Amino acid sequence: MIKPGLEPAWIVHHGHDLLVLNKPSGLLCQPGLGPHLADSLISRVQLQWPQAQLVHRLDRDTSGLILVALTPELHRALSQLFAQRQVEKRYIADVHGLPQEREGLIELPIAKRQHRPPLYGTDAAGKACSTRWRCIAQTSHCARLELQPLSGRSHQLRVHLQAIGHPILGDLLYGLPHQLQPVARLHLHATALNWVQPFSGEPLGFEAPVPFALPSP
Repeated sequence: MIKPGLEPAWIVHHGHDLLVLNKPSGLLCQPGLGPHLADSLISRVQLQWPQAQLVHRLDRDTSGLILVALTPELHRALSQLFAQRQVEKRYIADVHGLPQEREGLIELPIAKRQHRPPLYGTDAAGKACSTRWRCIAQTSHCARLELQPLSGRSHQLRVHLQAIGHPILGDLLYGLPHQLQPVARLHLHATALNWVQPFSGEPLGFEAPVPFALPSP
């Protein structure tokens, strides 16, 4: 069942042809299969703006910034920017363990391992992808990382961090068993998007504050 409308707090920006939204964790970007998966961010948007189209997506349990085009022209232009990697994306993730280095670059190809639920893993025969990271805070047992994906593969950040031994807190697919998880949700948030407006050439950027705290000991 589709719930009516958007929460006002989700709207970061509303222009004549663009919505920038701060999606909450637990909400699909688009409907899934079956009536129990009908509710989604774009379904709610289209109750008010029927012509709206998602420009990109986040996993259901990832929160943060999403661009929604309100005209076909902007949708085509922004989709091309994403395809050409001309949109800078930054995420915040809290991870298990403390990285030995303060920053690094993960370059590991990823391939799909199963379809339902979708599950991915590192695979030498998979698609090339890269993630830049740096540690910005830590406690005795976990760290907060700023992440910049340099490619756009499904589950890329979650798989890459698992692969280097630092799975994201609250990740039930790629993290520790549920009973060992110290948090109630996936600690992954799309915190910033920056790009050049394709029609005017104006630099644009938006940020959304991190909605979860780094767990203390």
